Order: sequence, then C-alpha cells, then structure tokens
Amino acid sequence: MCSQKNMPHSIWSLSPLQRKTVLQHILVNEEYRFLYCYVPKVACSNWKRVLKVLSGALESVDVNIKMDHRSDLLFLSSLKPEEIRYRLKHYFKFMFVREPMERLLSAYRNKFGEIESYQKKYGVEIVKRYRKGLAKDASVKGDDVTFGEFVRYLLDEDVEHMNEHWMPVYNLCQPCAVSYNFIGSYEHLERDSEYVLQRIGAPPFVHFPERQTWYKPVTTETLHYYLCTLPQKLLRELLPKYILDFSLFAYPFPNTTTEHCRH
Repeated sequence: MCSQKNMPHSIWSLSPLQRKTVLQHILVNEEYRFLYCYVPKVACSNWKRVLKVLSGALESVDVNIKMDHRSDLLFLSSLKPEEIRYRLKHYFKFMFVREPMERLLSAYRNKFGEIESYQKKYGVEIVKRYRKGLAKDASVKGDDVTFGEFVRYLLDEDVEHMNEHWMPVYNLCQPCAVSYNFIGSYEHLERDSEYVLQRIGAPPFVHFPERQTWYKPVTTETLHYYLCTLPQKLLRELLPKYILDFSLFAYPFPNTTTEHCRH
C-alpha cells in the first residue's frame, strides 16, 4: 500500500497538521529506545501504564489508579527536529491496530454511554444536528446519541480534524511516513504485547496488564447488531473514510448487504 504513488514516505513530507497529529501520538522511551504510537480504543491506556512502569513513574502495571494520559509521558512532538530524526531512524517503533468498525463502536459506547464531557461536547451537537423534529427549546443532554446519528456525524467530519478516538489510525500514526518495526493487533493483544516487551528488552517483572474485569469487550455479535441497525447506505458511505485502515492492516470489509442482517 505504501509503495503507491502520492503516499508519504517521511514525516517531513506531511502537511504541518498531519505531522503535528502523528508527533503528538508517538510516545518515546529513552532507556529502552523505542517509540510507541498510541491509538485510542486499542489498549492504549494499558500501554501507557507499561511505559510509565518502564520509566519508573509507576510502580506496577496493576496499580489501581485513574490513567493520566499526559503526565510522566514523553511525546515525540516535544523534541527538536534533529532529535526526532534520530529517534525515528534508530529506535524500535511499534503500534497496535484494531478492526476499524469495532474500534468506532467501542468509542461510541464508551464516550456517549459513559463520559459526560463527551455527551456535552459532542453529543449535544450531534443530536441537534441530526435529530429531526427537535423543539428548539428542547433541553438536549446528548446522552442518548444513536449509533446512526454518530455515523452521520462522522460522514460530515473531515478525517484530519476528527477527535482522536474516531480519527482513522492511518491519520493518527502515519504508517507509510513512519516505518514501524512492528504492528500488533488488538485481536492478538496478549501475544503481540509479550513479543514487543521481549523485543525491547523490558525487565521480566513488567508484563502487559490483564484486561480489567469491568471491561465489556465489543463482540462480533454486538458489532453485527449495530451495523445491521444502520441504514446500509450509511455504512457504505462510511467505509471510504476508513478505507486505508482496512486495506493497510488487511481487515476485510464488513458486509453492506441487508441480506446478511436477517440472520
């Protein structure tokens, strides 16, 4: 995919906005000399815990604290251009990916089902924009956004300006401009994470955290259910926005015929 013409081959050939996005998503560990591009909804909180343990900021990956996604982490964006160049060239670089629609559904259920700030910031706007027949003075809370409304909102958004929780992985991590040494998948999270930890030479006491007991994973059945409640036209319009995530990471396209939804 990356060898096709008009694909970027270096972060310096990206637009300033694209470069800013990717540099703000790549975390640096100096001692073990690696770069990790984090993707929200693809186990990034657990990887950030691992990074904090490796840098000595956190005692153990199992410490039960709310994750602070900024403190004690070094972002590539905070370094000078020559320091960035050096690390991109010499450090071990990795990222993790997930089936694109499953990641979207996970973001939707988490942000609009549980997080009030997202309901206020995005939910209210989405409901006002896409729900017909709302009385102008209706007190919209934004806590009941449907998956269909969320998808309509995504169709109108420009991928480069999206919130990181639903921005395509391609735009977050630029896998053609940064030559990653390893791309792990959410589907083989434990196996792939152990591989990365071995590869960077992490001490044996550092392991990848177990999935939290409260964690409700998106099952194939749930995804099927949500995709089948969508007007298929919407799904067909949505897929092109995430086409690079499907093709670069070899995820098959979801079926967009209503036929398979009857089962």
